[in-house]
Amino acid sequence: MADQEASGLQVLLRTLQRSSDKESILTILQVLGDLLSVGTDRRIRYMISKGGSEALLQTLVDTARSASPDYDVLLPLFRLLAKVGLRDKKFGQKALELEALDVTLILARKNLSHSQNLLHCLWALRVFASSVTTGAMLGINGAMELLFKVITPYSQKRTRIIRAAAEVLAALLKSKSNSRRAVNRGYVASLLRLHLDWHHRDAANAYVRIRRALLLCLRHVANLRSGREAFLAARGMEILFSSAQNCLDDKRLEPVISVMIQILRQCYPRSPLPLVTSSSAYAFPVPGSIPPEPPCALTEEDFEDDADEEVDQDSDSEDTKEQDDDLETDVNKLSSKPGLDRPEEELRQYEAMCLELSCSFEELESKPGDNLNFEEPQDAEHYHIPPVTSPKQHYLTKDQSSWGQEREAMVQTSLLSMVKMGRSTMHPASKRGPGMNAYQNMQSNGLGKDSSGREAPDSQASLKQDAWDIDVISCPMMSASLSNSARPTETAEVIDKLLQTHPKHIPFHDPHLYMAKARRTRSVADFKKMAFPDLWGHRPPPSAQSMLERKCGVQRIKIFEDVRRLIEPSDVINKVVFSLDEPWPLQDTASDCLRFSSKFESGNLRKAIRVREWEYDLLVNTDVNSSQHQQWFYFQVSGMRAAVPYRFNVINCEKPNSQFNYGMQPTVYSVKEALLGRPTWIRMGYEICYYKNHYRQRTAATGGASEKCFYTLTFVVTFPHNEDACYLAYHYPYTYTALLTHLDTLERSVNPKQVYFRQDVLCQTLGGNSCPLVTITAMPESNSADHLEQFRQRPYQLITARVHPGESNASWVMKGALEFLVSSDPVARLLRENFIFKIIPMLNPDGVINGNHRCSLKGEDLNRQWLSPSARLQPTIYHAKGLLYYLSSVGRSPRVFCDFHGHSQKKNVFLYGCSIKETLWQAESSVGTSNLLEDIGYRNFRHLPPDLWGFYPTRDF
Repeated sequence: MADQEASGLQVLLRTLQRSSDKESILTILQVLGDLLSVGTDRRIRYMISKGGSEALLQTLVDTARSASPDYDVLLPLFRLLAKVGLRDKKFGQKALELEALDVTLILARKNLSHSQNLLHCLWALRVFASSVTTGAMLGINGAMELLFKVITPYSQKRTRIIRAAAEVLAALLKSKSNSRRAVNRGYVASLLRLHLDWHHRDAANAYVRIRRALLLCLRHVANLRSGREAFLAARGMEILFSSAQNCLDDKRLEPVISVMIQILRQCYPRSPLPLVTSSSAYAFPVPGSIPPEPPCALTEEDFEDDADEEVDQDSDSEDTKEQDDDLETDVNKLSSKPGLDRPEEELRQYEAMCLELSCSFEELESKPGDNLNFEEPQDAEHYHIPPVTSPKQHYLTKDQSSWGQEREAMVQTSLLSMVKMGRSTMHPASKRGPGMNAYQNMQSNGLGKDSSGREAPDSQASLKQDAWDIDVISCPMMSASLSNSARPTETAEVIDKLLQTHPKHIPFHDPHLYMAKARRTRSVADFKKMAFPDLWGHRPPPSAQSMLERKCGVQRIKIFEDVRRLIEPSDVINKVVFSLDEPWPLQDTASDCLRFSSKFESGNLRKAIRVREWEYDLLVNTDVNSSQHQQWFYFQVSGMRAAVPYRFNVINCEKPNSQFNYGMQPTVYSVKEALLGRPTWIRMGYEICYYKNHYRQRTAATGGASEKCFYTLTFVVTFPHNEDACYLAYHYPYTYTALLTHLDTLERSVNPKQVYFRQDVLCQTLGGNSCPLVTITAMPESNSADHLEQFRQRPYQLITARVHPGESNASWVMKGALEFLVSSDPVARLLRENFIFKIIPMLNPDGVINGNHRCSLKGEDLNRQWLSPSARLQPTIYHAKGLLYYLSSVGRSPRVFCDFHGHSQKKNVFLYGCSIKETLWQAESSVGTSNLLEDIGYRNFRHLPPDLWGFYPTRDF
């Protein structure tokens, strides 16, 4: 049957090409029209495969070249060509080879006054022009001049013809040679006049498609630098901006407004970022590296615009697939399992980190705890691992054993089946483990209460009575001796009084301990101040925050406001109010201007520019020793007025898209709210969107690559208090000092008779900070040989996090995992009794401390250094890999290597491609249990703030 159909169709097509009888041709065209008018595109493609396009085009040429072209044949032929041509990718090339282009143009010129015939010719030209190569040929043959004769100012006559002609012109201008020709002949100004005429006179919006087609012509011309220059010279920005003001909210004009936005963005003059240099404001001398040349200031000539004048893209050829791409053409890339990348004797140093394999518990318990020395590296020259005597005490002292005196025996009933059914027969005391329900208790108590259920004291009266300086309170000095205040002693007394008067029972947080740890933390900029949220602590919100529902049209409104700066600059202030690049203070405390600061741990804000009275442009710093990775921000702002909508624009973001476009909000922490008993990071902001702006980076700064684009994150915040101090961040911050404080307080909270908890120092970082290593497992039941053997034969699980500093969500997941593993939860107890957990909670401390988004102090992504790390330049990766080598050398390779990792659109916890659920499923299988994770889900995340473990950890990182 298929052969019969094929032979029948081929007979029709051959007859169509050879026949000169009008009735026969019309009959065949009628049959083909009926066949293609029903069914799917499959019929059209089948006809194309049998030579249908060539047959129709040849018939067109033969009929048009006759002494008297018969339009009774040509009109149905044009309709068939318009239908078939849209499905034939090579239709333009076929038309060019059969000379159908010239024939159609001649017919169109002859029928300028005959509407029906001209309309059919334009339909065919529209299909021909869909091929860029064919469109360029039409332009050479004078098609654009013809079309400008057809496209007239506003008229209610021949609108179908005007619309078809405008669509053909828009298709032709996709060719850069045609666009260049249009610019040279002054068509840009003509198109603007036509658009303005149709826009103003089409009050009923009846001809939106004509207006859109005219705008598409301008958009294609704007792809050229010369086209943009001609557009600006013709005051195109002002024309489109003014014509769009009254129709932004009209949904009927959506097709027109969207093209207007694209043109305005294309033609907004490119400019470099308002920065002194494209590299970071901070520099760290990397050992062994050549000092970079002093950066030069960016100027208008330091960036390149699109180099589109020299290259013509008039080609439809698709990239051909590389032949033989399945062959092994590079055998050198094939390698077996890599061997040891260091001397075997060097692995002995890691024995000090695995004392659980060798030391007896009598010896360990007899030693009082030696504190970790985070202040001085053992050998800054070699960044080696500290000796055995430097680790923190491996176990807890006896005076800490008041927590949970009795260890509850495991019930004979299957523990996992109880978890699955949602039942528990645990003793009530087992539910009071440290951190197990800490966040849940705070959520049930509410923000205005402490953990004991009492109402939190109202400190507003104390604030007024003592007249405390909110700026001193909101960003306190680490030490009075380091303060620049005229009254350093009084400043320290204010902070001490504040901590005594308003204690906040925040689980696993001690502000005094935090302050002591902060003094020892080393930063490139030598921070002297602490961020108040990190010192004071914070609680989770009382309930999970839902995603922000984004209003339609927010992005275009913001883009139009940016364009208004260029067109109507009368209200633009454009004053720098904060900059890390300026050695002197820029802020006037007496003015109504906001005051900014980012010189604290994990802070990142390089520059703030006051654009209008309530609007500020912000620029974040690149990673240290880098000229890229601008995404993370964390800064303090003060001096605000309550109930005033402040707009913030972070104008040098790098990612091409962001979850801020899909409901994510920045995080905000109010100091006054904290002093009133509500120390909480919350999601705030509205009118949030993320879009490409007009800033570009010079080619030299991007290493010779094409010019670098930047994106704007814009949001509006209304602050709740006058003269407050608020912290704004990309995501809930989690600092290195907060980690050290958490580990110490967590260690003091565990039951030493049940939980084996030990802190070690994996290594010293490039910046001279210690990288913590934590060991967690269950204590052996006794000191008998059998119990000790069972203890030492437990399989290892290695967990790491925060290799990328901007992924603070990974630290929150790690925090919840640590608190869960030491808790009295039955599943946590089961995990401890069957595994030894080696945990590196922060692989990139230096990056976290200095506010980096992705890199180390060397300016490189540590997650790309595992293959051949350097002990000197990537010490944390080098020694983490060394620890794995050591465990493998003693026959104790970890069953699981899990990395808590933030990533957009994916799970934020990975086993290098496997989620934490799959990871713990492997752990479950190794202890012979069943359906562990299926039943308990992500219970190890329960201690995170509710909107962290529910949604935000997996978004936008």
